[in-house]
Amino acid sequence: MPRSRSLLKPSLNWLLVFVPVAIVLRIQPQLGTETALFICSSLAVIPLAGWMGRATEKLAAHLGHGIGGFLNASFGNAAELIIALMALSKGLTGVVKASITGSIIGNILLVMGASILGGGLKFAEQRFNRTAARAWATSLTLAAIALTIPTVFHVTAAGRSGVWSQATEQKLSLAIAAVLFATYACVLGFELITHKQLYAVTLQDGGEDRKEVGGWSVSKSLLILIVATALVVLMSEFLVSAVEAARTALGLTELFIGVIVIAVIGNAAEHSTAVMMAMKNKMSLSLGIAVGSSLQIALFVAPVLVFCSYPIGTPMDLEFTLPEVVAVIVAVQLIFQISGDGETNWLEGVQLLSVYLILGILFFYLPERAQPG
Repeated sequence: MPRSRSLLKPSLNWLLVFVPVAIVLRIQPQLGTETALFICSSLAVIPLAGWMGRATEKLAAHLGHGIGGFLNASFGNAAELIIALMALSKGLTGVVKASITGSIIGNILLVMGASILGGGLKFAEQRFNRTAARAWATSLTLAAIALTIPTVFHVTAAGRSGVWSQATEQKLSLAIAAVLFATYACVLGFELITHKQLYAVTLQDGGEDRKEVGGWSVSKSLLILIVATALVVLMSEFLVSAVEAARTALGLTELFIGVIVIAVIGNAAEHSTAVMMAMKNKMSLSLGIAVGSSLQIALFVAPVLVFCSYPIGTPMDLEFTLPEVVAVIVAVQLIFQISGDGETNWLEGVQLLSVYLILGILFFYLPERAQPG
């Protein structure tokens, strides 16, 4: 009886039904439209990303704090990285860049907002590790500055004849990506080696949560990770191949697809985990998931995408639209304010969600960016 109840309990795993549906739609396109394929592939990625994250956590538990922490830090946003690489291979650099900024603002505003609201409705006040939160917020500020510089360069230099060129902008972005990547290595060293005691509460909460789920062997963790990753690659290929047709059919811009849709899909499983942790009064862990994910996108995923874009044959720069830059700066500023006192309440969650909705409305109505030339 308890087992049947657990099967009926709402779960992201229910969305796994869309994996075979998406495969059928791809093999037999006459059964549905490309928009249907896009929607089914998107929904299928959500539970698969969750299984990838769970398998990575189990491997990390077996490998110990140092290597395990590095594994979690490297593969925390693997699903989104895979989707972005697939989009790059199709030449959709606009969607890829929009998904970078969308993930940063989504994790801070949507995930943290939902977590703080959900936890705040159960607990009048929730406390978290203020020192760790400040360290994350400071690193995010650095990332926001770095991602803003190419846009400032473009706006400033593009109006001066003989100064700006696409090649120069790409070189600038490549250099900044190298700095961000090196900074990420330093952040990992700080968190996992030299100052790991600052994150003791977060790690303890995470360890307790892992015990609740039960242990997996190394072989089982590896098998699930390999299968889930292979299916994410497949679903990502379906998703990206249908994105243009779906965008046109749904009347959405490339920017909105990247900033809102792709960003939410790639991180949905992690989003739900952060909210559940907050509702268990583990706000330090919830904050670590949300802000840590934004940090990983800015300092690790974005540089990796820039580096990989060259061998793929579609060089990508880090020049974003002005609305994206403003959105990132606003989000980082808000996380600084919230992390200042070491406690949260439900109203702060509502405020973060309100800002995310406002930005979502902006990106929905923002017209398509004019292509150069």
